[in-house]
Amino acid sequence: MDIHQEKQACRGRIAQTLAPAFPVCKCLLPFVLSALLLFTGCSAGFDDKEGMTVLRYNEDQHITSLDPVFARNQANIWAVAQLFNSLVELDEELHVRPAIARSWDISEDGLEYTFVLRDDVFFHDDDCFPDARGRRVVADDVVFSLNRLVDPAINAPGAWVMNQVARKPDGRLDVRAPEDTLVFIRLNRPFPPMLSLLSMQYCAVVPREAIESYGRDFRRNPVGTGPFRFAYWKEDVQLVYRKNERYFEFDGDQRLPYLDAVSIRFIQDRQTAFLEFIQGNLDLLTRIDPSYQDELLTPDGQLQPRHKDKLQKITMPFLNSEYLGMVMQEDKLPVDWPLQQRKVRQAINYGFDREKMLRFMRNNIGTPAHAGFVPVGIPGFTDNEGGYHYDPDMARRLLREAGYPGGEGLPVITLHTTQAYQDIAQYIQFELSRLGVRLDIDVMPPATLREMMANANAPFFRGSWIADYPDAENYLALFHSDNKTPAGPNYTQFQHDTFDYLYDRALSETDDSMRTAIYHQMDSLIIAEAPKVFLYYDQSMRFVQQYVKNMTNNPLNHLVLKRVIIDKEKK
Repeated sequence: MDIHQEKQACRGRIAQTLAPAFPVCKCLLPFVLSALLLFTGCSAGFDDKEGMTVLRYNEDQHITSLDPVFARNQANIWAVAQLFNSLVELDEELHVRPAIARSWDISEDGLEYTFVLRDDVFFHDDDCFPDARGRRVVADDVVFSLNRLVDPAINAPGAWVMNQVARKPDGRLDVRAPEDTLVFIRLNRPFPPMLSLLSMQYCAVVPREAIESYGRDFRRNPVGTGPFRFAYWKEDVQLVYRKNERYFEFDGDQRLPYLDAVSIRFIQDRQTAFLEFIQGNLDLLTRIDPSYQDELLTPDGQLQPRHKDKLQKITMPFLNSEYLGMVMQEDKLPVDWPLQQRKVRQAINYGFDREKMLRFMRNNIGTPAHAGFVPVGIPGFTDNEGGYHYDPDMARRLLREAGYPGGEGLPVITLHTTQAYQDIAQYIQFELSRLGVRLDIDVMPPATLREMMANANAPFFRGSWIADYPDAENYLALFHSDNKTPAGPNYTQFQHDTFDYLYDRALSETDDSMRTAIYHQMDSLIIAEAPKVFLYYDQSMRFVQQYVKNMTNNPLNHLVLKRVIIDKEKK
């Protein structure tokens, strides 16, 4: 019996003395007792935890590492974000705010970034330090951490974040620390999104002592500066963090965080996790599944009235553009491939009702994509009147002008997708069939589809792009000719000289308003050429118990727990 089956078999048989803080099965009690020795200290009695405030949530994805240089997916990012800090961070409106850096300055030419560090940031206590007491963070730690990110021996997935940073003759990054509280970073060329990039978990500051002490095992022995410190991890069972008593941030006179601990469970079955949440055994539900979507939401996306006394719904735009992509490079396509014609691509964009799709397929979760590829919620987004709205008459006219009146002579077009998006694909299949456009849906595993996209072997495919950082460049880079797959994320193999010119011009523009205007030109060009069928801009949705206060979100769907409060009076 594997761990998941074991948890399923004994769920509900809770160890009563541990239930208030850690609802786990008796069969896992030995593991939890070991955790509690770390969690409370050997001399603390089990009754002490009764007064602890613990935020409990489920992660149905596998957390592969607690090392920030491997924080490439949401599960890892959320787990790592509680333990580490970078030089800067993003707030709820995606503005760059100080973190380990107290302040910064950018040279007039946009090439040199100067950061002044706080002098009251300490690494977590750990045996890797001589006296097991976490030492103060200094500028050399930043130099070490950023160079570690690009170390070829590590092969970190986030090494690309440093692509704009200049290199010294020895190959190391041009990142200098002349004083303990002063860091200089020099770029190859101006790159306005650089500050946002430095907020990513890839750029978190780590201590050399821990890396040298634990080596590859740092993945499960993390030592950071964040509001919580590592306490216990039984992989795919439970992960526990404890409050960092020396965390540097305050809310007024109150040192953060408010919570005593965070407990993460790993229930893979989303329906089971949902039931645990409804029963009050989890405080936060972070993903909504079609199997219980209607139980939580009304058809127009509001919280069902029967849950309003116990639950809160937190939602906002999520920087994720969902689309259908069409490969544009002729030598990658079948002979006489109809999607090579721009008017056919435009007809498909006009040929289905996005509002109806969201209403019936997703309970209105999301925003219809009428404005191009740059999504709602990102600085620089504007509702583009030149975008695509449902217009079957226009779609029929375009098909007729392309030589396919009523779809006559148009071959069957295969759309490659995954099971999770099969319902949306079938909806579009039905809508386009009324125009005479015939779709065949090929459902495949996500890994297979990703590989086909990376090699331009899926001429028509379902895809999505989640922002790494809050700048429209992160989306528009998908259409630059230098970024064609497999070297980059240009999965459609799109190439357009005017677009490339505007992209390069935008990167050299340091005036925000001027750069945004160029971004709008680029997005308008993409709308006109239609290498993608724009579906919808996503929306993040979280549900928390009423007694959970100060739970926030931002358009990058970050999980920030340092200000969260468990209101015991209402629990």
